[in-house]
This record gives sequence, structure tokens and C-alpha cells, in this order.
Amino acid sequence: MRKDIHPEYQEVLFHDTNADAYFIIGSTIQAKQTKEYQGKVYPYVTLDISSASHPFYTGEVRQANNEGRVASFNKRFSRFKR
Repeated sequence: MRKDIHPEYQEVLFHDTNADAYFIIGSTIQAKQTKEYQGKVYPYVTLDISSASHPFYTGEVRQANNEGRVASFNKRFSRFKR
């Protein structure tokens, strides 16, 4: 391997803010923040969604509320009915 061209591989603390879950995973990401977790300081990265909060992995059924949008559309274009 050539020297000084590869990013540093290190353990990084990822925090899923949606589920409030922490993961320590090896990564080459360059984090700007650090945080102490279980007595050790790690580079820290926040996530909006991960396997701890994604509906596919958790089995939750989420349904978006589109009734307002559909009703608004029908109200606006109801005069064009044949």
C-alpha cells in the first residue's frame, strides 16, 4: 500500500437522535465533534435516522396524512368536473 494516501480508520460514535440510540462503528469519517461515551472519548456524529428508528427495521407502520392535501386539491379543481 502507498503511504499517506488513505484516510484514518477509527472508532466513531454515531448518535441516532430520533431513537436516542448510540452506535460505535469503525469509520473513516472526519468528525468535527468529540464526545465521551462509556469512559472513552470518540469522534461524534449525529444521525437523523438509522436502523434503530427506520420503519423498515423496527416494523412500525407510519402513514403520512395526505387528507388535507387531497381535500385542498379537490376543493380547488371541483369546478372543472364534467
